[in-house]
Amino acid sequence: MRAYLEAIDTGPKRRGRRRTPESVAKQIAQVDERLRDARGLDKLNLLKERRDLEAARAHLVPAADHGALERDFVRVARRYGERRGIDYSIWREAGVSASVLTRAKVPRTRLTNSRRQSAAR
Repeated sequence: MRAYLEAIDTGPKRRGRRRTPESVAKQIAQVDERLRDARGLDKLNLLKERRDLEAARAHLVPAADHGALERDFVRVARRYGERRGIDYSIWREAGVSASVLTRAKVPRTRLTNSRRQSAAR
């Protein structure tokens, strides 16, 4: 549960393709190639770009690992949410996609106060 939520929470939310460890490695290789001929300020900026890319790569979860985390999350999310009083809207606010919640069979209804109290017990 925790690992999946942390995986979807890492990095800024951006439009477009998600970064993968492979795509970041390719960008690092391109920067390294440009560094061979760089001098002065260009070299300084390329060194910083490479360090930023390496930091980004360290925070990425490989796609295979993300899939496994998602499968585990789907398996336990509904029961966990019912026990803790976490409804659909709270999962969505936490960044869990609608398709993942559908697979986890989390209903789109909000928990009422009485259901929350009984779920907390």
